[in-house]
Amino acid sequence: YSHWKGQVLTADELHVLYEGIKLNNVHQYDYVLTGYTRDTSFLEMVVDIVQELKRANPNLVYVCDPVLGDHGSMYVPQNLYPVYKNKVVPVADIITPNQFEAELLTGKNISSQKDAVEVMDLLHAMGPDTVVITSSDLPPRLGDRFLVSLGSQRHVHPDGSRTTQRVRIEVPKVDAVFVGTGDLFAAMLLAWTHHYPNDLKTACEKTFSVMHHVIQRTISYAHELAGPGRRPSPPQLELRMIQRSRPRTTADRSGRKLWRSSNQVSSDKTLKH
Repeated sequence: YSHWKGQVLTADELHVLYEGIKLNNVHQYDYVLTGYTRDTSFLEMVVDIVQELKRANPNLVYVCDPVLGDHGSMYVPQNLYPVYKNKVVPVADIITPNQFEAELLTGKNISSQKDAVEVMDLLHAMGPDTVVITSSDLPPRLGDRFLVSLGSQRHVHPDGSRTTQRVRIEVPKVDAVFVGTGDLFAAMLLAWTHHYPNDLKTACEKTFSVMHHVIQRTISYAHELAGPGRRPSPPQLELRMIQRSRPRTTADRSGRKLWRSSNQVSSDKTLKH
């Protein structure tokens, strides 16, 4: 968009909101999700709140999209980087960086799948048990029209032993620029990891399937609005997350209706390097 209005929420304003929630005794949360912000004090306040919520509920899951930049450049103030690295990521349970953000947080470049695995292990060592690198520059096996995403999830078993599940997923590229895909991805990953907490492969497949359908529906609608031979404008490319004609549903064993969609991604459960 050509024009932006509004203001950045400050730490003090967030604190006032949180205090109001506590006064009404509605601060019992199972999940916290954060994304784009430009204010360091706000991020630090998020850490304080997450830590307080985790003391009340040790099973709370904090999902963090560490929005810093992409394609080699930052689009937030540089002073956010040390706050993410030293304070935010260590308290997160799930993080969803892109390749640039993963490299920035670990100080290690990714030029091969082996590098990506090592970077994810470095991120694990910082705190999160689940890491998903949402996009990378690695060469796809399915051809140039696909994008490679990688994931890693640590498991601690009842006997104290540890295993790590690795996932590689290739998803179709789309020749368009959208706003909010990172937010949608993090939210969908949260939802699907709730259903599949110990199966990152399935959670990622379902997350990318949702993303694929939303983006395809958005593209189709945008081209209809733009007309033949015209490139869709940013307002026309607003993600179509609600609109859907003739939704297909199915039912699980309890009779609850669930969305049914075909899988549009190719994935490997185990990364070899």
